[in-house]
Amino acid sequence: MNAESLSVVLAGGGTAGHISPLLAIADAVREVRPDVRLLAVGTPNGMETRLVPAAGLELATISRVPFPRKPSLDLVRLPGRLAAAVRQAGKILDDAKADVLVGVGGYVCTPLYLAARRRKIPIVIHEANTRAGLANKVGARFSRHVAVAFAGTKLRGARHVGMPMRKEISGLDRKSARYAARELLGLDQDRPALIVTGGSSGAQSINRTIAESLDALSQAGIQTLHITGRGKTVLDVDGKPLAADGYRQVEYVDAMENIYAAADLLLGRAGAATVCETAAVGVPAVFVPLPIGNGEQALNAAGPVAVGGALIVEDSSFTPEWVSREIIPLLSDPARLAKMAASSEALGIRNADRRMADLVLEAVGQ
Repeated sequence: MNAESLSVVLAGGGTAGHISPLLAIADAVREVRPDVRLLAVGTPNGMETRLVPAAGLELATISRVPFPRKPSLDLVRLPGRLAAAVRQAGKILDDAKADVLVGVGGYVCTPLYLAARRRKIPIVIHEANTRAGLANKVGARFSRHVAVAFAGTKLRGARHVGMPMRKEISGLDRKSARYAARELLGLDQDRPALIVTGGSSGAQSINRTIAESLDALSQAGIQTLHITGRGKTVLDVDGKPLAADGYRQVEYVDAMENIYAAADLLLGRAGAATVCETAAVGVPAVFVPLPIGNGEQALNAAGPVAVGGALIVEDSSFTPEWVSREIIPLLSDPARLAKMAASSEALGIRNADRRMADLVLEAVGQ
């Protein structure tokens, strides 16, 4: 390690699923080493260009190098593009006088892993998904400091640490925060609350089923806060935003800790962050895994479902009839909800950010 303050370079980006744990790790490292110098590295077009500077962290960028899955012209160009990106990554590491590289996955990580290996810079990896991404599979070959959010993730030398998350979530006490959160979100204090979210991009099939279930939910005395996703406002037959007794829709909510505090039941996709955060703070959940891809979201949800903290339903089976049969009786049963909350929280991990900070210091020999 250089004689100056500790220099940590953090790599990852593209989606909030990569950026959120990166920022949480950065904050945790700064807590244990206030003198640390931090630099994040992403691509010029990912969400990191907005989220990282907004968090007060310096951002450098390198060219995005996708790995084609099928023979194509991009596959022919891959070696040259990768070599150029590795050179860019090496210059960033040299300029930062990096003592350690922390990678959380995404296109940006492979060139940085390769450049760090050439310089014998220790590499620390965090994999957020149940099925590890290609970049972290490569990086794990060069590192003895590999961490995963899910115990079942198969990655060389992995340690199960959980999902690093913002302090506002990891430190949440749902019971004490409930009143203020409901006030802020415009929810009645005394009615059971179903909060529906498809993530920042929304989930059209979930939106459609909820719209068709509003009469049944309202008649059961259930209030619904529906986070539709940006640009996905649910309209009625007259083209106006859908309205019903006890129903409110918004496109986006910034502070998910308020959602977790206010909800009696959360309904949404089974992205890695959502599954880990609801478990950590003890929110009963219904997961509707994304029906496309490699089945990763169903695997993400398997832990909370197995211990009774959550329910799972296939996208094609998530119908108004299912809502009436499963969700309405559940929201009318406070004892069952409390049992689900306790089961979920017993599975969750709140201090993954600190565990990652400790791993970073371990990698540099402190």
